[in-house]
Amino acid sequence: MERHLFGTDGIRGVAGSYPLDPQTTFIIGAALGAWLRKNNQDGAVAIGMDTRESSTWIAEHVTGGLAEQGIGTRFAGLITTPGVAYVTRQGSFSLGVMISASHNPYQDNGIKVIGHSGFKLPDAAEHEIEREIFDLLDRGVTPKPLALQVDEGLDAEYLNSLANSFPGGLEGLRLLVDCANGAASKLAPELLRRLGADVTAIHCQPDGRNINLNCGSLHLDALREKMSGLGADAGIAFDGDADRALFVSKAGKVIDGDAVMLITGVHLHGQGRLAAAGGKPVVVATVMSNLGLEVALKSHGIEMVRTPVGDKYVLEEMVRRGAALGGEQSGHIIFREYATMGDGMLTALRVLDVMRSTRQGLDELSSEFRVFPQLLVNVRVKERKPLAELPRVQNAIREAEAAFGGAGRVVVRFSGTEPLARVMIEAGDRASVETWCQRIAGAIREEIGA
Repeated sequence: MERHLFGTDGIRGVAGSYPLDPQTTFIIGAALGAWLRKNNQDGAVAIGMDTRESSTWIAEHVTGGLAEQGIGTRFAGLITTPGVAYVTRQGSFSLGVMISASHNPYQDNGIKVIGHSGFKLPDAAEHEIEREIFDLLDRGVTPKPLALQVDEGLDAEYLNSLANSFPGGLEGLRLLVDCANGAASKLAPELLRRLGADVTAIHCQPDGRNINLNCGSLHLDALREKMSGLGADAGIAFDGDADRALFVSKAGKVIDGDAVMLITGVHLHGQGRLAAAGGKPVVVATVMSNLGLEVALKSHGIEMVRTPVGDKYVLEEMVRRGAALGGEQSGHIIFREYATMGDGMLTALRVLDVMRSTRQGLDELSSEFRVFPQLLVNVRVKERKPLAELPRVQNAIREAEAAFGGAGRVVVRFSGTEPLARVMIEAGDRASVETWCQRIAGAIREEIGA
């Protein structure tokens, strides 16, 4: 059954426009409340938000809708998405709600829903909630937003849990941290300094409109430039809601999610903490992870399993296999020993733990990772017509796969959060990668381009 509102990471769109207009956001809250009551769950809902100028009024409307159904809330204020997941899992909350559009620009926003278990809701639950939303939209509802008061204890609980996961401290490490003017702006520097690191923080002055603006994990140039003059041991970049993290080494090398999975996976395997059910060490990645990761992990006797794009699907496969580590090239890394989703600050601690334990920098730790040439092209589309129904696109894909002869990968998919088709190709020859990527992208533009 197709979902109409929920994408791979909640409900997302332009703030102020459907489905993130005042009436619909209020109705989303009411639908969540009605769904909770139907499922005999009457605990409060934990609500958090990032720094977008629209986040406060959206949180107030969702809260008002929940109140219409008799569901109470506790408001964490500015907190990361994994922070909401943590307090939801640890407390007596029936659900957690995060108001954020993650890495998107400030004009966008989103509503992410997290179950009491700390996991994002399964697709079946999202279908039920969508039915409630459309029923209420048909009836017509007058929104009644509620003003919110921040409960600072929720942030404190989350930071304490992270600090307690890292005995020994970070004394002697000099870190440069890019907070993307987002949810980690206060929390990440506070955590790392508390553990003893010498921290220089940049892009941590949010004004409601500068979240992710030429900064954070999607824009590493500023971090790399400042690294060259600071002499830091590592640079860390978060995205808007800090559920992902990327790194820059002392030499200016970008350490993406694939490299993080290699660094931490090999370390966990050496400690005997990577084995999945059945005793075989495994790392769960997505179809977007570089072939070089698969090759490097295999050299250590570690199997790599691929899933569709989306940390939700990575986590589902991790749970099914009993895997300890999984993630995405974009920096969503899941450490099941500690968390139920990608957590940028937790990822930073786990990488820093490897550096501290091995007394090696990121350049040394990532040196065996040979990245196969890879190109990702985004094509704006007017509709998401099934790819199998696009003959020119299918012909281009078949021709590319035949040309690579099994020595490359072609992945074509639609974005779960934006009107984009994504074409990703990787192989040993950069020129061939670029040629075929553009050919497939051109076929998409001809058939469904916006």
